Amino acid sequence: MKRFVVRPAQPGDGADLVRLAEGAGTGLTTLPANPDALAERVERSVASFGQAESGQTPTGTESFLLVLEDTESGHLAGTAAVYLGVGYDRPFWNFRRSIHSHYCHELGIRVDSEVLMLANDYTGAAEVGTLYLDPAARLPGVGALLARSRYLMMALEPDRFGSRVIAELRGWLDADGQSPFWNAVGHHFFQMSFERADFLSGIGQNGFIADLMPRFPIYSDLLPPAARQAIAKAQDASQPALHLLLKEGFRHSHSVDIFDAGPVLEAHPHDLRTVRDSRRAVVMADAADDDPAEVLVCVPDFSRFRALRTVACVDSAGGITLSPADRAALRVGLGETVMWCRA
Repeated sequence: MKRFVVRPAQPGDGADLVRLAEGAGTGLTTLPANPDALAERVERSVASFGQAESGQTPTGTESFLLVLEDTESGHLAGTAAVYLGVGYDRPFWNFRRSIHSHYCHELGIRVDSEVLMLANDYTGAAEVGTLYLDPAARLPGVGALLARSRYLMMALEPDRFGSRVIAELRGWLDADGQSPFWNAVGHHFFQMSFERADFLSGIGQNGFIADLMPRFPIYSDLLPPAARQAIAKAQDASQPALHLLLKEGFRHSHSVDIFDAGPVLEAHPHDLRTVRDSRRAVVMADAADDDPAEVLVCVPDFSRFRALRTVACVDSAGGITLSPADRAALRVGLGETVMWCRA
């Protein structure tokens, strides 16, 4: 049986990260298939893990890049990340959805209209993203391990990640791979393709949004039906990720993506299921006095962070029984402390 472990990205991961980025295609702009750009992201992540381990006060611009490693081959099979301080180094634009009510008392008519307003509602929030799993590794439980490893890391020190964490999902595409919302809105103002605008925003060159996007409300009732129906609707490929986010404790916000109107979800780190339910336990060799269960286990140390999914016994006295293979994958010994939660 294949065994996967999640760990922080390292400089030697460059070739594998480029391969994963090429497999992800243009839809994952935070994972560009560019060796130099990926090397910069890894370098920034290594520095962020070092700052967290040393106990330094968060600067608010850290980023933590995690990778999924096949322990047998040593190759990488996925990525996931957490970014702090959204909007600190470049504006984070979104459309805020709200209802404007209009009354005509003389005729007894009331009209409620949804409007979209350009906003920077999430400045300073943490964002989870860059979630990609190689198709060959899409086995039961592996995607959940990769996604939830970010929340296991947050459980080490939830306050480091602020009071709000968000997740953006790709918006709805039609049968031709077109974004109805972009075609109805963004296309008219930016005078470029959706792919070009998405790419520029993903690499940090998003000043054109403030320069070109109208500051006046956009009444969604005036948009074509296909564009209205796409608002806050995730594309089919994002449905598994949406399910995991809602199960974790995220909730739909009143905001959508500026380009394709994909949903923006939000939560407080302390309210995330993995953060809330994580416990510490001491590694044991002998069977504990409880029935075995599927669990997620991690090393509660930023500098040595590693996480996996396995079957283990956890006893009421705070002990957890891990197999020799699990201990080797996590690089922990008997008597050391790990953090765990139910899978």
